[in-house]
Amino acid sequence: MSTQSQLHYAGFWRRTLASLIDTLWMMLLIAPLLVYFYGWEYFDPYQSPPLDGIADLLLTWVAPAVAVILFWRAKQATPGKMAVRARVVDAGSLQKPGNGQLVIRYLGYFLATVPLCLGLLWVAFDPRKQGWHDKLAGTLVICDPAPAPAAELPSAAEGQA
Repeated sequence: MSTQSQLHYAGFWRRTLASLIDTLWMMLLIAPLLVYFYGWEYFDPYQSPPLDGIADLLLTWVAPAVAVILFWRAKQATPGKMAVRARVVDAGSLQKPGNGQLVIRYLGYFLATVPLCLGLLWVAFDPRKQGWHDKLAGTLVICDPAPAPAAELPSAAEGQA
């Protein structure tokens, strides 16, 4: 049996859960910093957001991009993908993607969301569960197999027999 046929692609719902986990941890890290720099008014929908703040640009655009790409580079997964036992691989070699692929994949998220998130929903219908960002970057998201259960230890009663 070939390696390709043994692959288990991470599907839409698994990837959605991973994305929600990633959004949560990113918010928990970034929101306090935004409050520190801009105060609670930053989150007031009736106030204009700061358009000239370098901290805003760095915290809401640059830091998330750097964090996600660094996680992909080091672990082939963000914390959300690690939680659902999934990882990003090169579609051809099934090895770690290159840096260029990871940058293209991240930027591809923006293209995938523009037309009503169709590029993200594509994961649900694609045979290899690739979103548009995966297709652009030549990547796949695969599931790691569940660890084998540990052998049960004999109970104390069995040990005394």
